[in-house]
Amino acid sequence: MTVRPQDIRSALLAREEIALIDLREEAEFARGHPLFAAQIPLRRIEAEARWRIPRADTRIVVYDDSEGLGGEGLVGSAIEQLRALGFTQVDALEGGLSGWREAGYELFEDVNSYSKAFGELVEHRRHTPSLPANDVQALIDEKADIAILDARRFEEYATMSIPGGVSTPGAELVLRARAVAPDPDTTIIVNCAGRTRSIIGAQSLVNAGLPNRIFALRNGTIGWTLAGQELETGQQRRAPAPPSPFVAEAREKAREVAYRAGVRRIVWDELAHLRQDTARTLYLYDVRLPEDFAAGHLPGFRNAQGGQLVQETDHFAPVRGARIVLADDLGPRADMTASWLAQLGWEVFVVEWPQAVALETGGDGAPTPRGPEGRYKRPYEGTDNAAAAMQAYLDWEFGLVEQLRRDGTHGFYVI
Repeated sequence: MTVRPQDIRSALLAREEIALIDLREEAEFARGHPLFAAQIPLRRIEAEARWRIPRADTRIVVYDDSEGLGGEGLVGSAIEQLRALGFTQVDALEGGLSGWREAGYELFEDVNSYSKAFGELVEHRRHTPSLPANDVQALIDEKADIAILDARRFEEYATMSIPGGVSTPGAELVLRARAVAPDPDTTIIVNCAGRTRSIIGAQSLVNAGLPNRIFALRNGTIGWTLAGQELETGQQRRAPAPPSPFVAEAREKAREVAYRAGVRRIVWDELAHLRQDTARTLYLYDVRLPEDFAAGHLPGFRNAQGGQLVQETDHFAPVRGARIVLADDLGPRADMTASWLAQLGWEVFVVEWPQAVALETGGDGAPTPRGPEGRYKRPYEGTDNAAAAMQAYLDWEFGLVEQLRRDGTHGFYVI
């Protein structure tokens, strides 16, 4: 059976559960796809599908870049594999990607496109303060009172970073920023490799009402490199754990932000009620750092660092319209992450960390990582990117707000 592009659009607008799955390799997916499509290459269906789409009767629509079930030969095989895995509602997109295009609907390039588009919308609506690379370099040169917080995963930070930068992955920012910069006169600058995590990170601190002057590093390490400035490599600086008064302060501020975004809070027994609702997909994520998760986490929860969950939502939660429950033993990381997911249009809850529940330890059973086959090389990763590719990437990001307007299905809002 095939499903018309118009019917998928209607389901997205109605916030019905649907998983729109692109069967091509990541490099092909990055050339163009519908806004809310998630990518699972045909060769990875057996490894990833049951993990990423946990409910067997989820409505799944698959496509490749052909006009029928023949074409690239991906759709027919994918439907067979998914049905063999127990999925009961699997259909093909009528006309494939060409059908979507011919219906007049938008195609978005790159990966994690809707999270990146949302970041641009946040900056557009909130005018998130930012500084260009040469201004930040001048502050470094004059030994100004600044703290540079790198909002990426630690592994990315260690590859290359802004001089003096400290690894503070996105969800950790509100929790740890005061430990790095306890003096409210210290200027805080948040960076990532490009734009999204810089914007979301800086706006997180603004939303939480930190007393410091706060800026995003405009265009991240890409902007730094294009300005002809040197990056550090192999750094190991990490934001320290905050003392108890800062934790209490961060908890209060983050909870207020989550409240403004419409996040609901539940206790452990209420989570059981959500789990019993078999008509809805439920994702359970512990948003702490991997080492904290491995040391002890709530039963049934997976690990996704909060900043990455916001950045790569299509990967962690490919079923659009599903419910998401977040956990964090201290609170601020889950509340801040949830505030962004709510603005991205998700029904999201934060569960109060129970004291009487036995914790599980170790990796959450996630599928083995993908190899290099078919991978899309991000213009912002590594240290050997061409200037033209980096500039083209920035130009693409600048156009995302207008593309969201043309698409019209996103349902994002900005507090």
